Amino acid sequence: MATFNVLIDPEPYFTGMRKKLINAFVVFIVAFLPGNRLKAQNSIVQEGEFGFGIGAGHYFGDLNTRARLNRPKIAGTVFFRKNMGNYIALRVGVSFAQLGYSDQYNTHNTYMYTRNLSFNTNVWELALQGDFNFFRFMPGEPEYSFTPYITLGAGVFSYDPYAYLRGEKIYLRPLGTEGQGSSLYPDRKQYGSMAICIPFGAGIKYAFNERMNIAFEVLHRFTTTDYLDDVSTTYVDPAAFPPNPDGSTSNAQLLSDRSYELGDPIGIPGRQRGNSKQKDQFVTAMVHLTFNLQSYHCPSAK
Repeated sequence: MATFNVLIDPEPYFTGMRKKLINAFVVFIVAFLPGNRLKAQNSIVQEGEFGFGIGAGHYFGDLNTRARLNRPKIAGTVFFRKNMGNYIALRVGVSFAQLGYSDQYNTHNTYMYTRNLSFNTNVWELALQGDFNFFRFMPGEPEYSFTPYITLGAGVFSYDPYAYLRGEKIYLRPLGTEGQGSSLYPDRKQYGSMAICIPFGAGIKYAFNERMNIAFEVLHRFTTTDYLDDVSTTYVDPAAFPPNPDGSTSNAQLLSDRSYELGDPIGIPGRQRGNSKQKDQFVTAMVHLTFNLQSYHCPSAK
């Protein structure tokens, strides 16, 4: 029987394997070169913003019925904004505003000027808002670096009005200057130190670069209280304010009707002291500086 030995040349096989290994190695090196890694990760996503603002606040209510902007006071805020896209965002923030007014500014109205009431208060607010950009806003992209926007939300705030009497700072809420807590006026309960507000406003913002933005915003608050200024209803009977132990007139009575400081008192029981049909409001105007929070997403193969 004849025997046939078939010899297989291994060179073509190993040559093919070498080529495949070399090609795979080249692909691996090219794919993970630093330059290519940067290209694979150059999709920057603006997740949100952390920022602060400084500006002024103003009060509108029973002592400022014409919504004059003649006595602004300091205001500030710190907030976080979560982007839901290029147009919509949710914001949570804490704000502070000093508010106050005096009847001495009401020279246009003789009765209000003679009423001679005044107040100041510090407001602390916690609010959740939704922001809507009119234009696509993409920091780092010059053509999308500017937009006007509107904002609407809900919040809760604390307040505690006070006034000065003979140079002494006196908080008004515990005094019941409109008969709150007096047995003569059982329907008038002491108002709380917290209330709900509906912030509504508009602004414009501009991105310096992909990291930092600046904005200007005006935010108006509708509130659920008419006692931001400690003024709401009518004057009450002086008997609602018991005298001090030494027989002197109580601070409550002196601060309930201060028209005596200018002449004859006008605080006749039942006479209008404020307007209970309209709640107090306040507004802030601030410049915001924000810092973008970013993530890097690899671009899709598509």
